[in-house]
Parts: sequence; structure tokens; C-alpha cells
Amino acid sequence: MFSFLKRKDIEIFAPITGKIVGIEDVPDPVFSGKMIGDGVAIEPTNGMVLAPCEGKVVQIFPTNHAVGIEIKEGIDLLIHLGIDTVELAGKGFERLVKEGETVKVGTPLIKMDLDILTENEKNTITPVIITTMDQIKDINTLNGDVVAGKDLIMTVKIK
Repeated sequence: MFSFLKRKDIEIFAPITGKIVGIEDVPDPVFSGKMIGDGVAIEPTNGMVLAPCEGKVVQIFPTNHAVGIEIKEGIDLLIHLGIDTVELAGKGFERLVKEGETVKVGTPLIKMDLDILTENEKNTITPVIITTMDQIKDINTLNGDVVAGKDLIMTVKIK
């Protein structure tokens, strides 16, 4: 009875092409310690960042190194492009959407120049984090190589 009230799992696709890395292996204690949420990271092989889900872009940091998306179920997702990349003050990042825009899987968000990050000795690993963990029952993460906008990286069960 009332099975229509059950919420389905939220599917999160790869925002960037590369290899999935466990969040515990990210070389930053804020992410590896799950201080702001849980998820996975991707070691990118190219710098085109796409929306990994349907939702609304609620925040793009002024330096364009991170994007916040509110998923329609009220879950917040953070895509953080590289480690300590805020120190580049926007160098190497090109914004392709505006705050407030509605996006679907595959919508271009940011273009990240991996060469500039490497030249400036910044790690390119990209955490993809659910930040509203109080609303989450479980996260199932996947492994392997992924293509942006095409391959699933995690499913999220809402409480």
C-alpha cells in the first residue's frame, strides 16, 4: 500500500571523464574525512565538466573552481574541481552556466584547463559530494573509468 509515496534512488552521473577514486583517497582531509559530505572523486582525463544530474545551479564559486547543484528532491551536490585550486583565483576555469540555471545530465558547466592546474602544481582530482547527508539513507558508489554525462558514478537513497 502507498508504494507510490516511496522515493526512487537518485542517479548521479560522471561530471567529468576519467577514473573514479574513493573519497577516502582524496589528498585533502576535508574531502577524505567526509567533513562536508560523502561521495566519490574522479581523476580527470579531460577538463570539460558536465552536469551529473538534473537540478538547479545554486552556486558557482567566484573562482569557478566549484559548482553547487540542488537536485529536485532537495539534495545538494558539490563538484569541486581539483585540490587547492581556489588559490588560482579563477585561472584555468571558464564558467559555461549561470547561477540559477536549470540543468540536465550532460549540460556543460565549467571548462577546466588541466594543463594550467598541472603547471601550477595543483592536483586535478575532482570530488563529487552530497553535502546534505542528513537527508541520505545510503550512497552506493561505483568504480572504474567513466565518461562524463554517460556513466553512473553513484546512486543515492533518500531517507
